Amino acid sequence: MLKRLFTSNTRIKLLEVFILNPGEEFFIRELTRKLDEQINSVRRELDNLKKAGFLKAKTKNRKKYYAINDNFIYLDEFKSIILKAHTQHGDIFKNISKIGNIKLLVLAGQFVERDTDSVDMLIVGEIDKEKLGNFLNNELSTKRPVKFATMSEEDYKYRISCKDKFVLDLVTDSGNQIPINKI
Repeated sequence: MLKRLFTSNTRIKLLEVFILNPGEEFFIRELTRKLDEQINSVRRELDNLKKAGFLKAKTKNRKKYYAINDNFIYLDEFKSIILKAHTQHGDIFKNISKIGNIKLLVLAGQFVERDTDSVDMLIVGEIDKEKLGNFLNNELSTKRPVKFATMSEEDYKYRISCKDKFVLDLVTDSGNQIPINKI
């Protein structure tokens, strides 16, 4: 999807790096290694993004560092586009999978662009809730805090057998995404 909007793969990679690492500064050689791109391509796209107002640059220790310009008028829109693209490609799911033994992951609410009184995420399996909370609060940029529910596989199966409204609504809603289903 992003390749249709942005014609340069290097520019897409740069946007992803800066948006997924807010507040961090990078210098050119660091970015060339991180992105596995040619230095001239990275330099050209950094200049384009700086001219567009997306990036700001400063020099320290004889290196030019780039960071997101927090005053960029379309910053929220760019964040939204990049995060939606990453959600669709499963980067979020890969990171959550590393936190525990996930049997089922259901995304609802803000992850599928819907207002809900229920949860945004249902996780079935064994997971470290503290690490999950840190990931959701510190590494994932969302419009509002993520509401999530976790349960064991046994509890999930029991709730399904009892036709628990909460679980059935999440699992059967065709608008929700189920990127992990090992049950």
